[in-house]
Amino acid sequence: MTKKQILNASGVDPNKILPLTYPWARQYYKTGVANNWVPEEVSMQLDVETWKSQGEKGLTEDERRMVLYNLGFFSTAESLTANNIVMAIYRHITNPECRQYLLRQAYEEAVHTDTFIYCCDTLGLQPDDIYTMYQTIPSIKEKDDFVVEMTKSVFDPGFETKTPEQIQRFVHDLVGYYVIMEGIFFYAGFAMMLSMLRRHKMVGVGEQFQFILRDETVHLAFGSELINTIAAENPEIWTDAFKTDITEKIKHGVELEKRYAYEALPKGIVGLTPQSIAEYLEHIADRRLERINLKPVYGTKNPFPWMSEIIDARKEKNFFETRVNEDKTGGQLEW
Repeated sequence: MTKKQILNASGVDPNKILPLTYPWARQYYKTGVANNWVPEEVSMQLDVETWKSQGEKGLTEDERRMVLYNLGFFSTAESLTANNIVMAIYRHITNPECRQYLLRQAYEEAVHTDTFIYCCDTLGLQPDDIYTMYQTIPSIKEKDDFVVEMTKSVFDPGFETKTPEQIQRFVHDLVGYYVIMEGIFFYAGFAMMLSMLRRHKMVGVGEQFQFILRDETVHLAFGSELINTIAAENPEIWTDAFKTDITEKIKHGVELEKRYAYEALPKGIVGLTPQSIAEYLEHIADRRLERINLKPVYGTKNPFPWMSEIIDARKEKNFFETRVNEDKTGGQLEW
């Protein structure tokens, strides 16, 4: 009988999920189910009033720019991540419980994509303006181009994971997708939009970003576990040269996200500056490196301790309005 493993277990029946080989994959699936939500659950009435208002009741020019940049980046980035799962990663994963989670993640990416349709429709934004920002805004284009280039191997129809070099390339692409795209490129936007929510502005959009952040935390945890398990099962790939290459790619991703933060928020707003976002990105990059057994490089303290608390807030309550206790429907991860 072929051993159930992450890669190259073609003799395993993909429909036979029991007995479990990787209980962590099953747990992440259950966590995703417990966190289930859809954008229509969130009222956008106050957002519409704020978006259309002028003066003190509305948004400043800098706040409006920041909201548009984040809607523009995330509206297409979520589709890019979904395509990575459905068209590239899934076909190389031979373990049934990991595949089950990937299907759950693909559904969540579809919900996230729908969220930005909902936001654009509700606020009356022009789709051609929002959905072309990945082509017209330099810092967004740079991020997307970097991930597309870094994950191109798995999109090759002839790509396989038979040799150590091919497995190494697969892990390289997983780092680009899970660690850099979902673990770094999303987080300046999260900090910006959740800072708005803290100040009770654009609360509907902010609550949806809060739910997306909670989902992405689980995606990141699963992806890191996937990378670590493949490396453990194929230790010959985890060379010093490979670790150095991965570290440098993550550092480059941090610089691209910093550039995005300065372009989306050039002057800063109350409680948030591009400098503080840059510090936050360095802090989380160290956490991402440690999570896949690499050495941290920045040593920067977290300027936004409130970000880690948001992940564990219950879906039924707004973290910034009520002190809540985690229950079975809340986030279940700590970083």
